[in-house]
Amino acid sequence: MTTPLQLNPDRLFSPEPLKRDIARRLYQQVRDLPIISPHGHTDPSWFADNKPFTDATELLIKPDHYVFRMLYSQGVSLDELGICHQNGTCIETDNRKIWHRFAEHYHCFLGTPSRLWLDHVFSEVFGLTVTLTSESADAYYDQINTALASDAFRPRALFERFNIELLATTESPLDSLQHHQRIRDSGWKGRVITAYRPDPVIDPQYEGFADNLNQLAALTGENCHQWQGYLKALRQRREFFKAMGATSTDHGHPTAQTAALSGAECEALFQRVLSGACSDSDAELFRAQMLTEMAAMCLDDGLVMQLHPGSFRNHNAQLFQCYGRDKGADIPTRTDYVSALKPLLDRFGNNPNFSLIVFTLDESTYARELAPLAGHYPCLKLGPAWWFHDSPEGMRRFRQQTTETAGFYNTVGFNDDTRAFLSIPARHDVARRMDCRYLAELVADHRLSEEQAEALIAELSYGLAKKAYRL
Repeated sequence: MTTPLQLNPDRLFSPEPLKRDIARRLYQQVRDLPIISPHGHTDPSWFADNKPFTDATELLIKPDHYVFRMLYSQGVSLDELGICHQNGTCIETDNRKIWHRFAEHYHCFLGTPSRLWLDHVFSEVFGLTVTLTSESADAYYDQINTALASDAFRPRALFERFNIELLATTESPLDSLQHHQRIRDSGWKGRVITAYRPDPVIDPQYEGFADNLNQLAALTGENCHQWQGYLKALRQRREFFKAMGATSTDHGHPTAQTAALSGAECEALFQRVLSGACSDSDAELFRAQMLTEMAAMCLDDGLVMQLHPGSFRNHNAQLFQCYGRDKGADIPTRTDYVSALKPLLDRFGNNPNFSLIVFTLDESTYARELAPLAGHYPCLKLGPAWWFHDSPEGMRRFRQQTTETAGFYNTVGFNDDTRAFLSIPARHDVARRMDCRYLAELVADHRLSEEQAEALIAELSYGLAKKAYRL
């Protein structure tokens, strides 16, 4: 039995008629605004090469840990989903078979944001009209693959169709940014920029750290086994990224801890790190000091700093050893901000020329720590509900718990933070709908006028992101 795939035009709005009508009017103001995607993980080679995407499985399943994490939780191995081992071994290579396995478990996504995004992609991007099931799997696979083979579904054409004004990818300081250079050289008008993610060379516990420092030295010609030479190398790569269009840095540290060590203490700590025998506490202290060093560099070069702490990354040791990082095994942890950020804020918190966007996976900190901090320090802005909370309920909790202390203008709009290119319009649509719903409630409660809500929804959907990321 086939079930129609229909996206209700009032989805995510309040069932109460007054609030729903206000939300509808607000949504009409922003539904067609361009998309600003200032932080994400799409592959820049897609836009440099502009080759057709291979097929449905390669595009919609294999790059998206939101998808295969759910399937793994239901007993489907990553081998069965065609995820290759770190050594290059790929067990299942039949992409149609992988697609069927996904379709058989598609009901598991009911109630999740992934289901909202995927149904949007299937309906709005590919024009599919029945729900994905085992019975419709072949028809889905064939229709999607036929579309992907056409020029209208090449990466640049979709970028333009999605009305993306700007898309930021994220690269390591060791990246040559060759794909970004090729995009520039091509003459294509789409704006794809990079963001500077230095974790591989500032986290002593990042795999291959010692080799990464050797690569950094080779790239820059600096002595990366001496503290000042190491800092010079990092500054040099930041300047290169900025010349290639970067407006932001990004830091995925386990905690938000910062430090303010003396020069001598930094040198001694750096030598312990280089010895390869630094303790866990040394590694944490080094990361903490490097956040403060990165903040100082931001003041010099004008890049916006993003901090994404609070994830116990690669929690599944067996999966990490076999398949590597970013395989759906990252788990949120409790995170402190008030004490952890104080050394950095003591130095830079009152400087309006410094900008730090803070994210969290610990929702208990919204009202207690993050909103009061952002509601006071000129440098601080709050990033949107992130990762596990990039969902309708997560977005609502974020607004409810932060707005009364931080307001709207100490937040930065929405970013999708995704590897799944085709889901970008869906994710922004969910964010716009949920913000319309929240503002409609304030209008219905007579806490905002509808005119004020109209100005706010334009900022939340578009304006705040451009300002926050200096675009």
